[in-house]
Amino acid sequence: MELVRRAVPPVLLSCLLLAGCSSGLQPGSATSGKDGGPAAGPSGTAVSAGAVGIPVGEGPLKTYEVQRQPAAGSCRYRYEKGEPLEDTSCTPGATSPAVTQATLASTICRKGGYTRGIRPPQSVTGPEKRANAASYGYTGRLGEAEYDHLISLELGGDPNDARNLWVEPPDPGHKQGTGVNNKKDPVESKLHSAVCSGKTTLKAAQQAIVTDWTTALSRLGLS
Repeated sequence: MELVRRAVPPVLLSCLLLAGCSSGLQPGSATSGKDGGPAAGPSGTAVSAGAVGIPVGEGPLKTYEVQRQPAAGSCRYRYEKGEPLEDTSCTPGATSPAVTQATLASTICRKGGYTRGIRPPQSVTGPEKRANAASYGYTGRLGEAEYDHLISLELGGDPNDARNLWVEPPDPGHKQGTGVNNKKDPVESKLHSAVCSGKTTLKAAQQAIVTDWTTALSRLGLS
């Protein structure tokens, strides 16, 4: 499967850099799909994001907007050996154009960290998480479900594309009241270490986690 990176239209990029004009794009415009949800690509394919809320550089120019989610009840969880997987038609994944094999040292593998500077604020992700829970029909405690980047930020996933975010329910057997705890996070960390140490490529790691995060490590010979 092919991962398609988000392209920033030159006019929009110029506007954002100058902070002097509006993109004229709104959530649910030409970049959205049926019922106001994201326009998904083929099943299991990571697609490019819309041009709304594009993060540009560091500091005050980088802004995020609350993204529209798929229609309530339109997404279905899948399970592999009891572990929850995303609905690939709703959450196919999306990558950041800033993170490539050539830019690893200055992005996800740089000393001092990378994700803190690009993570959207709770004022954005909070409303998105509630809406996405309705998309997936999740009725459990939101505090014990993770609003998860399918392609994690440490693997170059897009920070706030609705097609890269889903409410990941707790693992089966999760003890209520213990907060968020799932088995996908350690997989992401191991893939990140493998990419930064040269044991696998960025693209291979991204494709493996989009295909099935429960088998991503074994698929790349890293388990």
